[in-house]
Amino acid sequence: MQDLVNMVLGSQNSGAVEQIAKQFNLDKQQTSNALEQLLPSLKKGIQHNTQQQGGLESLLGALSNSKNQEYIEQPQRLTEPQAVDNGNAILGHLLGSKETSRQVAEQASSKTGIDSGILKQILPLAANMLMGSLTKETNSQQSQQGLLDSDNDGSVLDDVAGMASKLFR
Repeated sequence: MQDLVNMVLGSQNSGAVEQIAKQFNLDKQQTSNALEQLLPSLKKGIQHNTQQQGGLESLLGALSNSKNQEYIEQPQRLTEPQAVDNGNAILGHLLGSKETSRQVAEQASSKTGIDSGILKQILPLAANMLMGSLTKETNSQQSQQGLLDSDNDGSVLDDVAGMASKLFR
């Protein structure tokens, strides 16, 4: 899990963390702590979804067609209403219900001392950061390899799945 947290909260995403901190009148450390508490539930949602039939293909499709990387590259976009809508759509896939989202926010609140109402508002932005970071990492690894089908077996799924599995160890 720490690899995922490091990836999302890493220096390349500091602008997104700062944008969220500014938007909710938190300091950067509070925002990082909030994200550290929210991300494990999102990771579990991804793991659960990828274990379902067609789940891995769905994730890979979402990553390849995703514009979430824009939220990492242009963190000011996290304040746009579309960012919340997009993040809520991701949460629907990962967590399944608003009640689960509320529970995640309440658990994070008890660990961070940040109001659960604020954490509920941060949760869709955290989902955007997660998917944006995964998209960016996948694209980076693909470009480093030069080819999607690195083992030349005619399928990119096994190659991208291998990259994705490294992120969820």
